Amino acid sequence: MDKFFKITEHGSTVKTEIIAGFTTFFAMAYIIFVNPNQVTGFTEGLSNIWNAVYVASILAATIGTLLMALYAKMPFAQACGMGLNSFFFVSFILPQVIAGGDCVQGYQAGLVIVLISGIMILSLTGARQYIAKAMPECLKKAIPAGIGLFITYIGFQNVGIIQANQYTLTQFVDIHGAINGEGGIMTVLPALLALLGFLLIVILGKRNVKGNVLIGIIITAVLYYVFSGTVPSFDITQIGQSFKDFADIGVTGVFHVASWKHAFSPEFVGGVFSAILYIITFCLIDMFDTIGTLYGTAAQADLLDENGDPQNLDKCMACDSIATVSGAVLGTSTCTTFVESASGVAAGGRTGLTSLVVSICFFVCLFLTPLASIVPACATAPALIYVGVLMLGNFKNVDMSDLSSAAPAFLTLIAMPLTYSIANGIGIGSIAYTIIAICTGKFQKKDIMVAIIGLLFCLKFIFITM
Repeated sequence: MDKFFKITEHGSTVKTEIIAGFTTFFAMAYIIFVNPNQVTGFTEGLSNIWNAVYVASILAATIGTLLMALYAKMPFAQACGMGLNSFFFVSFILPQVIAGGDCVQGYQAGLVIVLISGIMILSLTGARQYIAKAMPECLKKAIPAGIGLFITYIGFQNVGIIQANQYTLTQFVDIHGAINGEGGIMTVLPALLALLGFLLIVILGKRNVKGNVLIGIIITAVLYYVFSGTVPSFDITQIGQSFKDFADIGVTGVFHVASWKHAFSPEFVGGVFSAILYIITFCLIDMFDTIGTLYGTAAQADLLDENGDPQNLDKCMACDSIATVSGAVLGTSTCTTFVESASGVAAGGRTGLTSLVVSICFFVCLFLTPLASIVPACATAPALIYVGVLMLGNFKNVDMSDLSSAAPAFLTLIAMPLTYSIANGIGIGSIAYTIIAICTGKFQKKDIMVAIIGLLFCLKFIFITM
C-alpha cells in the first residue's frame, strides 16, 4: 500500500490518510441527501426521481472518487456539483412541473444533455490541462483563497451563523432574538456549536494534535446530541424502493431513444439552440469548478509542481470527466471534484488512500443510509471554516503593488462566495484581467487563452441565468 500510494514519500502515514478520508467524507456526506433534493427541487410527487437520483449520486461519487484514488492517486473526492444540480432542475424538470408534463421524461432528457457535456469534457481533457496551465499567476494564486472564502460561506450558511436580512441581505445569527423568542437558545444551537467546534479545531491544531479536524467534528457532534437531547435516525425502510426506481427510470434513462429526441425538442428543452447552450454551460461550469478546486486543494496539500500546477493534473481531469459521464448514465447531474476535499487535506491527506477511504464510505452508504446522517451539519461546518482560514493564506502571494494583478485577483476572490460559484469567480477574474491587460498595453500572446475564457463567460452571463 505504501509503495502504491507513495505514502511515506509524501510525508504521510496510513493512519493520517484514513483519518483524512473520514474527514473529507463527513464534510461532504450532505450531498447524498442534498443532491436528490436539488434535482427534484423539493417538489412533491417526484419520489421516483428522488430515489433514482439518490442511488445514482452515491454510485457516481463512488466511481469518481475511486478513480481519483487508484488512477490519479490524489487526495480529492468527487460528487454531484452544487449549483449545477439546481440548474438541472430549473432547466429540465421545473418546466414539466409548471406545464403539467412528464417530469420523468424531462429528467431523462436532461441526463442526455449532461452525458453529451461529459463526453465533450472527456474529449477535451488535454485542452483542459492546457487551459489550466495558461491561467495568469495572479488568478492561480487568488483561486485557492477565493475557494477558502467560498467554503467558509457554505459552512456559515449550513448552520445559520449568517442569516437572511431583508435590509442588508445577510446578518450574524440573532442570538438575542432566539433567547427571547419561541424555541429559545435551541434554535441557534447549531450556529453556536459550529463556532465552538471551529475554535476547538484551531486550538488542537495550534497544539499540534494529529487529527484535529476529525476530533473537532466528533466532539461537536457529541455536544449537539447532548444539548439537543436527540438521537440519530436510523430509518432504512426506503432502500428497497430506491433501488427499484433507480433501475426503472435512472440507469436506463439515457438509453431510451425518446430521451435523445426529447433532449433537443422544443417541448422538453426549448429546441436545438437551447440544448447546445445547456451543453456548453454544463461543460464550462464543470471545467472551471474542477480547475479551481484542483488548484486550491493541491496548493493547500503542497502538491503543486515546479510551475505551480497540480500534480497529475491530466489524470485528475480525466477522472472528473469519467465521473460526469458515469453519473449521467446512472441517472444524476454533473459530477465534479468537491471543494470539501480541502478538509481532508487539512487533516493531513496527501495521497490516493484518502480518496479510497472516501469512496468506500460512499459505497457503504448505498446500503446503510443512516451512516451519512449521523454527523449533523454543525459538526462538519467547523471543518469547512477552518479550511477557509488555511486556504485564504494563498492570497498573500498576489502582488498587490501591481493593480493589473491585484484587481483581477481580488475580483476572483470576492466573486466566488458572493455569486456562490467557483466558476463565476474565475470567469469574472479572467474578464477583468483581459480588459486591464488590453487597455494598459500589457496584453501578450500567452494571455490569449485567458481572453478566450473571459469571452466564453461573457456569453454565458448574457445567455444563461444561473
